Amino acid sequence: MLNFLKRGKSKMEKQGTDSTVDSSELLGGEASSAEKEVKTTLSFHPDANVGSEEKYYFQFLNNELEPLKVNQISLSGIELKQNGSDLYVTAFVRNSLPKGIKFQEMPLLLLGPNGEKLGRKVFDLSQLGELPAESSRPWQFVFSESDLMVSEFPQTEWKLAFELKKAPAPHSLDLEETWEKSLANEDREKLDQLVKSMTPPKPGEVNFMGIQAKQGEDGSLHVTLLIRNGSEKNLTLKQLPLIVEDASGEIIAKGGFQLNDLEVKSNTSKPWTFIFPASLLHKDDVDLTKWKAYPPQG
Repeated sequence: MLNFLKRGKSKMEKQGTDSTVDSSELLGGEASSAEKEVKTTLSFHPDANVGSEEKYYFQFLNNELEPLKVNQISLSGIELKQNGSDLYVTAFVRNSLPKGIKFQEMPLLLLGPNGEKLGRKVFDLSQLGELPAESSRPWQFVFSESDLMVSEFPQTEWKLAFELKKAPAPHSLDLEETWEKSLANEDREKLDQLVKSMTPPKPGEVNFMGIQAKQGEDGSLHVTLLIRNGSEKNLTLKQLPLIVEDASGEIIAKGGFQLNDLEVKSNTSKPWTFIFPASLLHKDDVDLTKWKAYPPQG
């Protein structure tokens, strides 16, 4: 039995505010453009142990809720209580669709009066059961200490919200300041188009792509690579060992480079040139019609 709906001496008013999304953002399908308003009916989980006082309390609060538009899902904050290091958040889960819906695991955010993030947790919302058409169901969400980002919480104006997946930004070019200043507009445009035309690295993947290799008049080897960061976090490179092979498949150069905390921003590619002195080349006659450069494995 679900006993969390038993209440103490709570006031007959909601402490939190509402967050509402179109059902298509959570469950897929097409968004509705209907302007019809839906007044949701109170619904309790079949296993909930609800006394007459609790029924009156939740019915009163439900009657005070603003109507929803068709095909919306809403979280309406009722009460927030701390118990030791845990935080208990009671809210109405509301469904204005003309059919019952079921949820799976979903991340929820606890937000403060100014939208600041107070907590985040992935909840198994299948435990909520089927939420009937055009209904509101009170539910309790428990945030443990590890889910919380602050230790003190506002008693009013907070809200519980679904964390919606954002479409990832397109993989883009990231230029170091020195490159920004020295690179001609035409060359920058070519690099930008190159990055946009390539398949981006997989999420979390970091790889290297060769752009140009040439020898200087002093016999040194200049290798320009795109450092491609598919991670959601910025990447900082302190040093990088590299091996270069020419068209024959032979290793023509090996070396380690100190990069002084070179940063590659998340989901971007940064060009960088590595110069091997002539003394590090393993052969005199190199064929750069085809080549590759890569960090040693292991």
